[in-house]
Amino acid sequence: MSNSTSNSNNGNSKSAKPDGGVVRKLKTRHISMIALGGCIGTGLFMTSGGTIAKAGPGGGLVAYAAMGIMIYFLMTSLGELATNMPVSGSFSVYSTKYVDPALGFAMGWDYWLNWAIAGATDISTAALLMQYWFPKSPGWVWSLTMLVIIFCLNAFVVSAFGETEFWLALIKVVTIVIFIVIGLMMICGIMFQPAIGLKNFTYKGGPFIGGFPAIMAVFLIAGYSFQGTEVVGVTAGESENPSQAVPKAINNVFWRIVLFYLLSIFVIAAIIPYTDPHLLGASDTNVAMSPFTIVFEKAGLAGAASIMNAVVLTSILSAVNTGAYASSRMLYGMAKDGYAPKFLGTTTKRGVPLAALITTLCIEALAFSSSIFGPKFYMWLVTATGLTGFISWIGIALSHFRFRRAFKLQGHKLSELKYHAKLFPLGPVLAIVLCLVVMCGQDIPAFVSGNWGEILMTYFSVILVAALYFGYKFTHHTHIVKLADMDVSSARPEVLKRQKEPTSTGK
Repeated sequence: MSNSTSNSNNGNSKSAKPDGGVVRKLKTRHISMIALGGCIGTGLFMTSGGTIAKAGPGGGLVAYAAMGIMIYFLMTSLGELATNMPVSGSFSVYSTKYVDPALGFAMGWDYWLNWAIAGATDISTAALLMQYWFPKSPGWVWSLTMLVIIFCLNAFVVSAFGETEFWLALIKVVTIVIFIVIGLMMICGIMFQPAIGLKNFTYKGGPFIGGFPAIMAVFLIAGYSFQGTEVVGVTAGESENPSQAVPKAINNVFWRIVLFYLLSIFVIAAIIPYTDPHLLGASDTNVAMSPFTIVFEKAGLAGAASIMNAVVLTSILSAVNTGAYASSRMLYGMAKDGYAPKFLGTTTKRGVPLAALITTLCIEALAFSSSIFGPKFYMWLVTATGLTGFISWIGIALSHFRFRRAFKLQGHKLSELKYHAKLFPLGPVLAIVLCLVVMCGQDIPAFVSGNWGEILMTYFSVILVAALYFGYKFTHHTHIVKLADMDVSSARPEVLKRQKEPTSTGK
């Protein structure tokens, strides 16, 4: 048997047992690149042009700028929490400790389910991309191959995951840098004649198309592109030096978001008219319609589609790899807090929560198989988890808001924190408000037409979280943690112990 006890006695106190089992093997460069790579995926490479097509070049830039600012505040909130208490399953633990154990339970299971379904979607997409080169090959072979690769990368030592993510993220970063440089040269007329200039920003009524409602409609697309940045909070539990690595990753991510996202959207908007049908027709599997492919082709780059297909494929591999890591650590963390079966809270001698990893990959395989036997059910699963990222972000911002208020109320000074978020309380409040606005603004036509089936599908993740929260709350009689009684130390909450004590006393 290999568990937290065996890990604590292996003589490697420097790397083992930060929270009872997992080991600290992730270097600062791993976490910095994971933080950056987590917010660069198929959303930017493939479907970012949709924001320009629906809201115009100006509307697309506004949507990404607003979401980028919100993500920065969320990351600083998460940085303050993660450096104070670096644990696996961070969002669930922070919600438990700083808000309500019932919220920790709901957040953890919802986030885990989201990554499991997202992983199934990504391996399906990867199979379709491989068929670009091998059109006669069966898709399930490639999906199964990717699952085996992901298992191997995550099953042996956490540094293998970190190293893989470092290089996969680097490929994405290099691609974006090349894209921006070529795009700016085309706009300015350097080596590419004639200069494209900025005429597409005012083309046919631009830069804003459809006004404020159109911008609101594309917020979800922009927000989806940024989902994954919060994984850096999970990595804190296995960082060699979280007090240095996490703040460094977070401080750098803002400027990188501005550089990569806003410049990329600017280049796309300047070179491709918003009326181009390719922008609206882009999808995760049609690499020929990727705005990146279109720009590279306009620049005369031979084999642009094949190059972008390879880049998007590595991006998907990175997403599945990150998802397997984040969801297995979330499941492990919930088991440690009594929210999941105990066997999921064990680790191997190398500090890997193998049981949680295998369980997660099995659920991914089941979700993927549903696409074979029932495509409608599969698409329902994908759509139903669309708002989960925003729910997680609200949980992070709310946890930080209450933590800081309790920290100050109990007489502590900010200098005691290893990292403290700036512009409090503006940051978490702005993040909560913007997330709620985006969530409430979804599928307005369905409300107008009274299409309750579509409304249920859109807001299923919200309903699920509410059901998990109130179900756990009524079953275990939990309460919102009072600020004066809140434990603001770095100790992990003992959920089950606190819940059982009143029951035994009552008897």
